[in-house]
Amino acid sequence: MLNKRTLLGAVGALALFAAAGGVARAEEVYIPLISKGFQHQFWQAVKAGADKAAAELGVTVTFEGPDTEAQVDRQIDMLAAALAKKPVAIGFAALDSQASIPLLQQAKDAGIPVVAFDSGVDSDIPVATAATDNSAAAGMAADKMAELIGGEGKVALVVHDQTSRTGVDRRDGFVNRIKEKYPKVEIVTIQYGGGDHLQSTEITKSILQANPDLKGIFGANEGSAIGVANGARELGRTLVIIGYDSGAQQKQAIRDGLIAGAITQNPVGIGYETVKAALAASKGEKVEKSIDTGFYYYDKTNIDDPKIAAVLYD
Repeated sequence: MLNKRTLLGAVGALALFAAAGGVARAEEVYIPLISKGFQHQFWQAVKAGADKAAAELGVTVTFEGPDTEAQVDRQIDMLAAALAKKPVAIGFAALDSQASIPLLQQAKDAGIPVVAFDSGVDSDIPVATAATDNSAAAGMAADKMAELIGGEGKVALVVHDQTSRTGVDRRDGFVNRIKEKYPKVEIVTIQYGGGDHLQSTEITKSILQANPDLKGIFGANEGSAIGVANGARELGRTLVIIGYDSGAQQKQAIRDGLIAGAITQNPVGIGYETVKAALAASKGEKVEKSIDTGFYYYDKTNIDDPKIAAVLYD
């Protein structure tokens, strides 16, 4: 049987152990990243960049997102759960910019820096945004479209959404460039397919059936572009398709000539810079408000160029 002195000693030892454990946990630098989804290879490449930064910088990173980019409520739940763990900072790619602001305000009030990635937030809460200049990139897509259709004719857009910054910026970047530079190019419709290739396929077929003289379609993300290509193929229609992102199916469609070309981002760089900025912000260090991670146009003539291949993802 334990005597009183032994019992007190054991209790004291347990208290010291618990305190030591508490210190160890407190020293862990935890940065969760909440993405817009997992269904596209793009997000897996962003995760790879985040993991690379975590390994180099000695921090603990988690990366998650909803099953589809239509699940705004699910993403908000993930954000709430991540904030409840009191991380030193958080990375967030908003599906719905406005819906996320109350929780992001809570993060700010708690002294948890927010770094937006891929999609910015319509707020000054994020200390930085690591992303492609989507407006400029979509402007380049518009230039390529106009060039390939001979500077005149009807075109359409299939966009993933109209609630995220990427959806809005890619749509507006394309539309504004056409209006500014190509008066003979007419945008007949803009449709939204949630980034889902099956839904985008059906939307594309409806657009093509309603516009037999359509010359081109811009697919504003991976799922949109694949859906556009599949819709055109199913109807046997030949037109100029410009995509966005890469992924195995889109790359193959470009090699096959079904998609003329696409804009690629630098997803590994987005993930890496997000973690790097989040860690710096957590230490009170100054970070750039806007971190431009770059973009490129690729087609079958340069898809195997080492510079391009390095930023494509399967």
